[in-house]
Amino acid sequence: TWTVGRLLTWTTDYLRERGADSPRLDAEVLLAEARGCQRIELYTAFDQAATDDVRAAFRELVRRRAEGTPVAYLVGRREFYSLSFRVTPDVLIPRPETELLVVTLLDLIKAPSGQKPSQTTRSEGPKVRALDVGTGSGCIPVAALKHAPQLEFVAVDKSKAALEVAAKNAAAHKVDGRVTFLESDLLSAVPPGAFDFVVSNPPYVTTAEMAELPRDIRDHEPHLALEGGAKGTDVIARLIPQAAERLKPGGHLLMEVSPMIDAEVRGLISAEPRLELQPTIKDLSGHARVIHARRV
Repeated sequence: TWTVGRLLTWTTDYLRERGADSPRLDAEVLLAEARGCQRIELYTAFDQAATDDVRAAFRELVRRRAEGTPVAYLVGRREFYSLSFRVTPDVLIPRPETELLVVTLLDLIKAPSGQKPSQTTRSEGPKVRALDVGTGSGCIPVAALKHAPQLEFVAVDKSKAALEVAAKNAAAHKVDGRVTFLESDLLSAVPPGAFDFVVSNPPYVTTAEMAELPRDIRDHEPHLALEGGAKGTDVIARLIPQAAERLKPGGHLLMEVSPMIDAEVRGLISAEPRLELQPTIKDLSGHARVIHARRV
């Protein structure tokens, strides 16, 4: 009898043999999807037999996962900053590393005068205007808006399909009234003006690195959101002066980067006279992750 427990054991081994990084987790998420239940519910159902319909749905999901399709695309969602986000192959799958960008933004909003974030509150204050460049699923603005009531966002993306996904996520989390989505190649459609923050998780994977990415990323996620050219800085080099033009004096530019291009990006910012470079923020592993600059 194909019980829940037996299905998970067999599928974990099957996906491991096919190179999955987290085969047990993948198996659990996909079986929960096939059963229409929460993943935690599987733990009290190990001895329950799976129906034919569940097995058929699970078999198809496992087949596609074994071929390399990311789990997030198979189930249509991914958790980011403790929120569930709709994802499709039109958008980059949100990653834990990007949460540091949201944390940094929220800390700077809470401590505008050099106070430690712990000394401030989340009470509503003066409006703060932020601009997200290459918003994808909208995970950065939506997560930030849920935690900063004074925040308003303009979120841009070159992909119309991505903007549709982002708009659905904003509506699902009830922040759609505080974010405007705009189709734009970087900031070409955004007038120069008064933003307190420009944030971005831009494409920063080098062309050489693209060929070495795991196949579930290389073959399924949008290259437009990943590839940054030979040095990984093609898009970033264009974004820096455009961001400077749209920040208020004293405003902040925050960009997620790969640790490998931290020095290169810092050099680009140092060459922009309207921006003053700040210390790079490191992730929990001690790797350079978020570039920070202030508008002079």
